Amino acid sequence: MGKVILWRMTLDDETCWRALTARDARFDGRFFTGVVSTGIYCRPVCPARTPRRENVVFHLSAASAEAAGLRACLRCRPETAPDMAAWRGSASTVSRAMALIEAGALDDGDAEGLAARLGVGGRHLRRLFRQHLGAAPVSVAQTRRVLLAKTLIHDTDLSMADVALASGFGSVRRFNEAFKTLYGRPPSALRRRGERTPSGGLTLSLGYRAPYDVAAMMTALARRDNEDETVQGGVWTRRLGVEIDGAEGEVAVRDGDGDRLVVSVELSSLKALPGVLARVRRVFDLAADPEAIARDLSVDPVLAKAMTQRPGLRPPGDWILHEGLASDRLCTDDPALLARAEVWRPWRAYGALYWRAATEMGEAR
Repeated sequence: MGKVILWRMTLDDETCWRALTARDARFDGRFFTGVVSTGIYCRPVCPARTPRRENVVFHLSAASAEAAGLRACLRCRPETAPDMAAWRGSASTVSRAMALIEAGALDDGDAEGLAARLGVGGRHLRRLFRQHLGAAPVSVAQTRRVLLAKTLIHDTDLSMADVALASGFGSVRRFNEAFKTLYGRPPSALRRRGERTPSGGLTLSLGYRAPYDVAAMMTALARRDNEDETVQGGVWTRRLGVEIDGAEGEVAVRDGDGDRLVVSVELSSLKALPGVLARVRRVFDLAADPEAIARDLSVDPVLAKAMTQRPGLRPPGDWILHEGLASDRLCTDDPALLARAEVWRPWRAYGALYWRAATEMGEAR
């Protein structure tokens, strides 16, 4: 069996332009389209009229687009795109850094401190982020805060002060300044009136790339021996605590419409919200790239058949962040399987999941 050649999407302009003109959903979240004539950046699936080619610049990430002075489209809402994961499996340092940023490492700290936690130099970390995300760590952190705030402004009735707190801004002043810089208006001007989340909790949606067998994920989560988690009626619920989550409360997740999970959260402190959402994304593996995983693992004929018969399987993640790439974690002492799994890197966790599926179907050999 030959060695797996890791698939990476080459973000050349021609590939991106074809994806944009076709509104190809497979590319949603992989890149963003900057329209220099309007100063707006969009998802490739934006329903607006396709801009003129000479006015378009493509960006690796939302952070790269915002660092270039572009503002998020209010129609396609880039904050609702699936989590960008083009760097996953190719740069473990970036993966670990992103996990720490999602947990709030740059809300109170700086990039040098983050680099020290990762055991690398600040210049090296910035170079890796430029290479894989097209923006510096601080820009990535700022963009994540702004896009979460946009989601809360659009989808909840939280006050602007509470939105600032819940999205990781250290103060309302910093929150207002960020929005005025990006959008030329205060954040309150982005709020659309209409049906809102009722008081007593927040309900948001998190996107993923299809295929995703959410029912299989719920079954796997129900098997976990964890007194803080339950699965009933297709709803996964976890009890939250101050020591781990920074607040008391509860989070519940269920399948939604249009390749999205619906997340309901009740918290004693809104400041804990970014960390809780990051953990939900990790548990439900929302940053998975099914196309890349399938292309890499399909060199193994057993896995290729299993993926065709059971598309969308994903291994559940840990609520508490651990070192190493979760996608490559392999829990087995079977020497034959360990040897075979070497060609599954960096997707050994997915390979093992599909190997078990193939075994259940009598296809593994």
